[in-house]
Amino acid sequence: MDQLTLLFALLLGSVVMVPLAEWLRVPPPVLMTVFGGGLALLPAVPDVSLPPEFILPLVLPPVLYAAVQRTSWRQFAANIRPILLLAVALVFVTTAAVAAVAQLVVPDLPLAPAIALGALVAPPDPVAATAVAGRLGLPRRMVSILEGEGLFNDVTAITLYHVAITAAVTGSFSAWEAGGELVLSALVAVVVGLALGWLTTRLLVLLGDATLRTGLTLLAPFAAYAVAEELHGSGVLSVLVAALFVGERATDPDDVTGRLTGQSFWAVMDLLVTGVAFGLIGLELNVVLTAASGRWGELLPAAGLVLVAVVLVRLLWLLPAAWLAKRLHRRANLDEDIPHSWRETVIMWWSGMRGVASVALALAVPLTVDDGGAFPERNAIIFIAFTVVVGTLLIQGLTLPWLANRLGVRGDSRREEELEHELAVRAAKAAKRRLREITHEMDLPEETSEALLRRAYDIGMRLSPRVAEEDRREYATQRTQRVREMQRLHSELLSAARRAVLDARGEPGTDPEVVDRVLNELDRRSLPHG
Repeated sequence: MDQLTLLFALLLGSVVMVPLAEWLRVPPPVLMTVFGGGLALLPAVPDVSLPPEFILPLVLPPVLYAAVQRTSWRQFAANIRPILLLAVALVFVTTAAVAAVAQLVVPDLPLAPAIALGALVAPPDPVAATAVAGRLGLPRRMVSILEGEGLFNDVTAITLYHVAITAAVTGSFSAWEAGGELVLSALVAVVVGLALGWLTTRLLVLLGDATLRTGLTLLAPFAAYAVAEELHGSGVLSVLVAALFVGERATDPDDVTGRLTGQSFWAVMDLLVTGVAFGLIGLELNVVLTAASGRWGELLPAAGLVLVAVVLVRLLWLLPAAWLAKRLHRRANLDEDIPHSWRETVIMWWSGMRGVASVALALAVPLTVDDGGAFPERNAIIFIAFTVVVGTLLIQGLTLPWLANRLGVRGDSRREEELEHELAVRAAKAAKRRLREITHEMDLPEETSEALLRRAYDIGMRLSPRVAEEDRREYATQRTQRVREMQRLHSELLSAARRAVLDARGEPGTDPEVVDRVLNELDRRSLPHG
């Protein structure tokens, strides 16, 4: 099996593992990691030859950009304190704790490489945490915090990692220089992210075709990451800033096709890239086994202690941090997403799974230092990092659904229904307000105005039947059923039309391009309107 065939196997696994994971009630990232590990044990599967320095630039930009699509800048701003407690402070604390434990259990490990190890295992993986939490139906506020933590903790951890690696390679370290590098890296990333975000929004306006606009959104995160890294900034932070900027500015209400195309594209992209990323974790099993060769008795207990330290530090930090956030929240009456009970805090603790960033950073540790010698305990760092990643994915990922069910932590479906109703009322009112303006401007006939008024009423009713008044609810329900029946019949008509066109594609003398053009028009007419 060559490398290309292996990539296709991972892509196929990314698709197949989703329904299989739902049937087994196992998080898809966990199942993809096991799948990759199974492939790595097959004799016909070669070792992965993708250079480690390419893993983060290829995987993180699209994954982060897709994750940002599910949130907004206002949500980040509202939750800045809980996110900073998790994404920044906890990363520093975990790095320090892991470095101290690593030096105790691996006596030949110097301080700088120990800090590098702490930094690369410190950040929970944003994809793993949200993929697991989102499928469990946890409260939205908890998922929001996990998403914010996952998006920003990589920024802090990767910058710390680079500082520690530089100190280990050069043999010199200055706290002032390290602090200055952190600040400069963040400033460069923000500037690059804002500049590329602004440029992307301008180009999105100029590009009329939805396919071209979607293609541009694919290139934007890679460009933000590459330019920021080239200027010694944080590529991760640059992608976040650019994605948030584009998400806030690129809001054309009439761009229906663009939104549908973009949402479908990024859903597929997120699925495939995430699957390949976690499959690569499993495929690195051969590398890890080689790194531990002859040192199992030493490295396995050491890795276990570091894993315990990573998990315990998160719990010991979250308990007081959640208590403090709750007190500040009550005192200032802020609109923050915070855990509301110790049960929710426990679930957040157990959601701290590590993932692809930790593995990529471990594999990217240099082979040598500036004086030509080998990088201190590189094999030990790789083995411990892999053990922490796989341990948290398998242990926490597989038991999180059971724990959430045991503690009774579930989402507030009533609040979500209320929000849907509020948005439906808001949409219906906006439609009616616009109708009054049109009627005043165009002096429409009474029957036309009444017909349009019913359609404006239907807009809100279709979004939420509760928009109907109590005395009209039965009528609204019946009308909704009739509308759905008409939509079903209309869909059957369109299906028959598409089938006839598709059948014509294989007939002699038929131009496939013309068939595809007609079929595309039928597909557009099949999109839901209004």
